[in-house]
Amino acid sequence: MTNVLWLLLGVGLLTVGGEGVVRGALAAARRLGVSPLLAGLVIVGFGTSAPELVVSVKAAFDQQPDIVLGNVVGSNMANMLLILGVSALIMPLTIHIKSLRRDGLSMLAATLLFMALANLYGLSHLDGFILFGVLLAYLIWAYRSEREHLDDPVAELHQAEANEYENLPLSIPLTLLFLIGGLALLLLGADRFLVGAVGLGQMFGVPEAIIGLTVVAVGTSLPELAVSIIAAIRRHADVAIGNVLGSNIFNLLSILGIASMLQPLPFGGRLQAVDQWVLLGVSILLLLFLFFGLRLSRMKGAALLLVYVVYVVTMFFTQQ
Repeated sequence: MTNVLWLLLGVGLLTVGGEGVVRGALAAARRLGVSPLLAGLVIVGFGTSAPELVVSVKAAFDQQPDIVLGNVVGSNMANMLLILGVSALIMPLTIHIKSLRRDGLSMLAATLLFMALANLYGLSHLDGFILFGVLLAYLIWAYRSEREHLDDPVAELHQAEANEYENLPLSIPLTLLFLIGGLALLLLGADRFLVGAVGLGQMFGVPEAIIGLTVVAVGTSLPELAVSIIAAIRRHADVAIGNVLGSNIFNLLSILGIASMLQPLPFGGRLQAVDQWVLLGVSILLLLFLFFGLRLSRMKGAALLLVYVVYVVTMFFTQQ
């Protein structure tokens, strides 16, 4: 019972803390004159992935590599199947392909890069620098190309991601409170969340990889879920989908990059044998939906949700 309480408390603290950091950072960016384009591209990207980042860094220091890798792989799966599935069920998502083509292909490229590095000898310190370096290069390239064409659909998408957040703190003290308080809640939430999640796994004999792929992944993906659902209700389909694609890129490149820079991450077991291939397959499936469907209907949303349910149920019945 205690583990469940720690888990729920951790989820709440991570969600509130992540929201506070994003809103505080966006308020500071506006005060400093940072463009909505850069704010949407960097702050929203890093901010919505903040729970995954803090939890993964804590797990890396605690020598729990399966939690780190399972969290990232599972979060990306939950983003594509669970979050987009729920969003499409709430409101069918009509897609403007030009605004999503680059990030969709970048997500697939990041997935392939992760697989190529991890399948050699796991993720080393050097691999971490490579992953994070690729992220920085992507951000610089994306910002420069979008700044030259502010009316381009991709630039408009990232500006819209920043504008999706309303009621930002106006004063400097309140902005600092959101930033510092949000970070403190993230750190505390990550600690309690991992205590509860790992404790539950040990209680029921569930491997850490599966805990990372399911409980940890879904719990840390709640900020993306909230942003995408709100965007779907507002009929901002490109923001809902762009949020998922951007989060997946950041998860693979920044979270695994930073975590493996701090602590090498061995890669094996079911993550290597099964889950990385499922991640690749789902990434390709989503791109096919986006490039050829032009509309994520309720039926397609239900199909994504069904795939996720089957994946999770099968995982628990075939524990490795």
